[in-house]
Amino acid sequence: MTAKTTTGARHWLSQALKPHLNEQGFAFLERGWGAEAPVSELATRLAQASRFAKRRSLMVSEELLQQAREICPGWNPGRYSVLETLRVALILSREDLEQASFQEAFEEAFRFADEGELRALYKSLALLPGGERFEWQATEGCRTNILGVFESVVCDSPYAQAHFPEVAWHSACIKALFMKSPLWRVSGLDDRLSPELARMALDLVDERRAASRPILGTLWLLLGTHGGPRGTDSMVQEWNHLPPGERGAVALAMGRAGGETLLKEWLAASPGDAWIEKALAGGTGQGEWRAFDNA
Repeated sequence: MTAKTTTGARHWLSQALKPHLNEQGFAFLERGWGAEAPVSELATRLAQASRFAKRRSLMVSEELLQQAREICPGWNPGRYSVLETLRVALILSREDLEQASFQEAFEEAFRFADEGELRALYKSLALLPGGERFEWQATEGCRTNILGVFESVVCDSPYAQAHFPEVAWHSACIKALFMKSPLWRVSGLDDRLSPELARMALDLVDERRAASRPILGTLWLLLGTHGGPRGTDSMVQEWNHLPPGERGAVALAMGRAGGETLLKEWLAASPGDAWIEKALAGGTGQGEWRAFDNA
């Protein structure tokens, strides 16, 4: 991201914190620091932030969230806690963000961070100038089995979509299924669907069927237009297997795949099915899949 994005995000975070911080909290946030600060200072301040902010929800308006999306497309801080918001704001308040001194301090902070501090470090990645410097830390974050840390890397942030190489991107998307993370919140997912990712998703479908295990509805989000005949056959099999009230994700996936003929056949057999009608109307974007989280 550019320095302009960072400046805009810094201002947004400060505005969002206004209802939640007292005078001492803002003084703590606005204390200047940069290259002259000890390397350990960033880790220290992230730990100290819990004295001034709570872990309760940030609770921002839709208008403010829209401003965030304009500052950094794909960024959705609406699920931040107040403490996470303060910690991300602290990171962005450094005066040396583009210098080697910040990179050293940032990498050092990962060494000592607890779970909450890790969340803030990962959430800040998309807002930093030259964020590609920290690709290694981000991909390491995807190796964790701590749900909140994993989602801080891949959800509500454009970082992974913008910077992950193909192998890391595919691994993160498939791991999101195993972690039961909300794939529809993976920013830019629709822009990086691919035949290889569809193949991996369909392999997982086959594995789960062979083990007589249910298939998560959000898995079908990964096919897009790349499933080919194998994907169509698999969706038809799932449609025939599921009871009528549980077919919504398959209907949307078929719509994404361009299966209008099959959708019309299904609608003829199930008149008034809202999910089929939505799929035929083109309502198959990522956001529609929130209804199928963990289903």
